[in-house]
Amino acid sequence: MRVVSGTCKGRVLKAVPGMTTRPTTDKVKEAIFNMIGPYFQGGTALDLFAGSGGLGIEALSRGMDRCIFIDKDKKAIQTIQTNLLSCNLKERAELFRTDAERALRAIVKRGLTFDLILLDPPYKQQILETILSFIEHHHLLNQEGAIVCEHRHDVHLPKEVGILHLKKQEIYGHTAVTIYRTDLNGWRNEIG
Repeated sequence: MRVVSGTCKGRVLKAVPGMTTRPTTDKVKEAIFNMIGPYFQGGTALDLFAGSGGLGIEALSRGMDRCIFIDKDKKAIQTIQTNLLSCNLKERAELFRTDAERALRAIVKRGLTFDLILLDPPYKQQILETILSFIEHHHLLNQEGAIVCEHRHDVHLPKEVGILHLKKQEIYGHTAVTIYRTDLNGWRNEIG
């Protein structure tokens, strides 16, 4: 597992020890960022089920200014810290050990919004629709931002969640990537 592109291109990232997390493959990571970027002119990202931090670190490497990493697993938090240090990105990151629901409530209290939200929950806990509804209801995504959902290929997400619109979906083996955006003018709808 490595950083695919940007300022940290080629840096090897450690995986979380054990079998509790499922890191995003480099192939899927590259596909994700080709769909939404591939590079950014600043902005703030949220990596909500961060695991090793690979997606958030990729976003920072490709130009995001800051990223908040959330994971409830102690080993994941330690791995993210190690990966951020090895990529010299610690100063551009916030890291919290908590569950997604509590983290989202804290984000609302802080009045934060994001240009990129990365959602890769455990496949066994398909809670993406609930999280998307929360994000939409509390206006956590900036106008031209994107939400990336990584999930099992056989999970079907809605085309719309309030003002969030499904813009693109690709399948890579057992993994699907679904992109939501709120900007209806700047992006053509690629889902029929």
